[in-house]
Amino acid sequence: MSKKIKNSGFRDWKPEQLSDLTGKLYLITGGNSGIGLEAAKMLAKKNADIVIACRNPQKAQAAIEAIKPLGSGTVESVALDLSKLSSVKSAAIEIKQRYKKLDALINNAGIMQTPETRTEDGFELQLATNHLGHFLFSSQLFDLVENANGRIVTVSSIGHKFGAINFDDLMYEKNYSPSNAYAQSKLANLLFALELDRRLESRGSSVKSIACHPGYSATALQSTGPKGFLNVLYKFTNRLMAQPPSSGAIPTVLAAAGTEALAGAYYGPQSMSETRGRVSDAEVRPQARDEQVAKRLWEESEKLVGKQWFV
Repeated sequence: MSKKIKNSGFRDWKPEQLSDLTGKLYLITGGNSGIGLEAAKMLAKKNADIVIACRNPQKAQAAIEAIKPLGSGTVESVALDLSKLSSVKSAAIEIKQRYKKLDALINNAGIMQTPETRTEDGFELQLATNHLGHFLFSSQLFDLVENANGRIVTVSSIGHKFGAINFDDLMYEKNYSPSNAYAQSKLANLLFALELDRRLESRGSSVKSIACHPGYSATALQSTGPKGFLNVLYKFTNRLMAQPPSSGAIPTVLAAAGTEALAGAYYGPQSMSETRGRVSDAEVRPQARDEQVAKRLWEESEKLVGKQWFV
């Protein structure tokens, strides 16, 4: 069986292939830095309207100032802390008051290999931020995406290949491992994107669920989360092995706005074990293809965030 779930018909997609995006609106979580910021810049160069969702208003304003001169579209921000369900709900309410449609919701923000931390909702921090916050945010904004016949883009990671969903201890309250919790959260991202695609198809929805990953890209992710040995290690590997965030953002831009992107696909770099290089269909490990696990994770996620998607 092929490790890739789609054959999109291209080997090396480039952002130069984008058509003009005037009048199209893209909301990017974590669009103030790293992959999110670079994706926002690429979309803005094609005259898209951009909304940056992030925790820090000063960083959001700095991103707006960097993005705005690049095209004719508008650039705005909304306050969002994905680790807090209350913040996710408040941000969604504000967005629905301000906009009537979203051409793409780009679930990009993430944290990696953090020390053990519990959120105010009692969740493990990485699962809360990387998966549960985006799960709830996507459900709250689904109508706006549907109004645009748009896309929900979920940024996963090659880390999903090392992940397992630990249903017996989903919040890693026993034997916490920063790396295992991270891999679980990124596997959850991909399981969510693929399960959403199946549910959208069964509903006959015009919305596309598309996943992607940035390979190994040098961003603040490696310096702000990991501690101790991992923090030191990434200082070397970022310089020696990582590609720039502008390259890592290409799969995100393809998934969000490329006419070539297919519903239910997963895009990423193709070289050096998918850490860098040309962009096409990426590998999906068997644990991300397990429909029973995906269904169970969906149902558990609905319970945890207190929101059913399709009622």
